[in-house]
Amino acid sequence: MILKQYYLNCLAHASYLIGDEQTRTAAVVDPQRDIARYLEESAGLGLEIRHVFLTHFHADFVAGHLELRDRAGAKIYIGAGGQTQYECTRMKDGDAIEFGAVRLRVLETPGHTVESICILVYDLAKNDRHPYAVLTGDTLFIGDVGRPDLRASIGWSAPVLGAMLFDSLRQKLLRLPDQTLVYPAHGAGSLCGKSLSTETVSTIGDQRRFNYALQPMSEEEFIKLVTADQPDAPAYFTYDAMLNTQERPTLERTLEQALKPLPLQEVLEVQEAGAQVLDVRDPAEFAKAHLAGSWNIGLGGQYATWAGTVLDREKPIVLIAEPGREEEAAMRLGRIGFDHVAGYLMGGILVLEARPDLVDGTERLTAAELVEQLGSPNPPLILDVRSPKEWQAKHIEGSLNIPLNHLQERLREVPRDRKLVVHCAGGYRSSIAASLLQQHGITDFAELIGGITAWESARLQTVA
Repeated sequence: MILKQYYLNCLAHASYLIGDEQTRTAAVVDPQRDIARYLEESAGLGLEIRHVFLTHFHADFVAGHLELRDRAGAKIYIGAGGQTQYECTRMKDGDAIEFGAVRLRVLETPGHTVESICILVYDLAKNDRHPYAVLTGDTLFIGDVGRPDLRASIGWSAPVLGAMLFDSLRQKLLRLPDQTLVYPAHGAGSLCGKSLSTETVSTIGDQRRFNYALQPMSEEEFIKLVTADQPDAPAYFTYDAMLNTQERPTLERTLEQALKPLPLQEVLEVQEAGAQVLDVRDPAEFAKAHLAGSWNIGLGGQYATWAGTVLDREKPIVLIAEPGREEEAAMRLGRIGFDHVAGYLMGGILVLEARPDLVDGTERLTAAELVEQLGSPNPPLILDVRSPKEWQAKHIEGSLNIPLNHLQERLREVPRDRKLVVHCAGGYRSSIAASLLQQHGITDFAELIGGITAWESARLQTVA
């Protein structure tokens, strides 16, 4: 048996390939939408991908099940509680498929979603009675469990799903042997839970001992615990969950439109008509010079998650990227179903050298320069765009906290009669915020280079 984990850092997403060398057969579980890595890996191992499982209808990314169906001829499997537009096999509790030395048996584990399943992986050549591993999807993470509040918009309340999750964990997963390996669909950085570990594999025994949500407690206590202090879910989560149930164009088809080079004049025309211009360069480069009115969400961070959070799904997107990175920028948007990319600026930012009238920039300050300005007769107001939890843990005294994901709706709280200095943890989110402020006519501001990390490195005080 072959069991391989693929971890996609920018979405904190784990997917899996399980293969049998004798029958040259493989299954993929919770694939990302760009499927080249599975095709290349399976070909190198002499395997054919004949099965693809979704542990549930993911909200934070669009899965690659249709891509694997069309490219590899794989058969799609989901939990019995799911309904789809495409043809698939619905698996109820105890249903299994076998190929060679591999058995994949389904546990129905509703809670994170009503159709959630976990998949028991048996290596029949070693032990046909006890599973070698369990692929837990978003039901059980390392150090956490799946949040039960993401289906409220389609009629499933958090208390109802929370009660299902309580039973699934205790009646299904915690009855597995302690040595069973646990492979979840997400790790630290995912918004599908609140305290996911950076580890990507564990055991049932370790989770039984150390996972806060698996400790002895009543159902009522569990529901209260797992629904408290969850991070805000971006609006695109519901959209992606529904998209994963539908027949839709494959990523390959959508990229054909997205990778269209556009001359500057055409970019200006579509921008005037309402298109969103997305500059994906590093924040420092964006600050030096950028097309006025453009967004900055750099490829170096949680690019797709923040694009899905602040950009409009209904308006076309035009990309500005370093030459050669246009496909990466469009493909990573495609991972979350943002297929409305209309093209990219031909020649990149360099074409603006002949049009300085179209160029904007962002003032940036070091921590020392900010200290100097704070001591002046007219000190700036510090705008901290980190999450409330981060701000409560430590912040610069006197700062105003408006989280980036709520900045657009709370712009009226941002004073326009004094200078602002915007910052986050390290400079990634503050650059997104800076581009948003400029779009709304707020220009008297600067960015703190390196964010609060640089502030503390300069041995300057924070308060809690």
